[in-house]
Amino acid sequence: MANSASGMAVQDDCKLKFLELKSKRNYRFIVFKIENQQVVVEKLGSPEETYEDFTKCLPANECRYAVYDFDFTTDENCQKSKIFFIAWGT
Repeated sequence: MANSASGMAVQDDCKLKFLELKSKRNYRFIVFKIENQQVVVEKLGSPEETYEDFTKCLPANECRYAVYDFDFTTDENCQKSKIFFIAWGT
């Protein structure tokens, strides 16, 4: 488990799952939450899931962090993908 200067631990699984999303496109999104002073993976979205599926798993009154792999087509008709980091909550 990695520790930051803030004292918040990050489970190794968080980094591994992100690298899988980034390089292998195994997931559409990953939702992280803070639990017992550490960052953990809460939900993995399969590649077939949509943005609507992603937003449905975000709680209304709690904080979450997420990465979302957004596929789009450019004006030149090129398939592209961008990974967004999202901070969610009040």
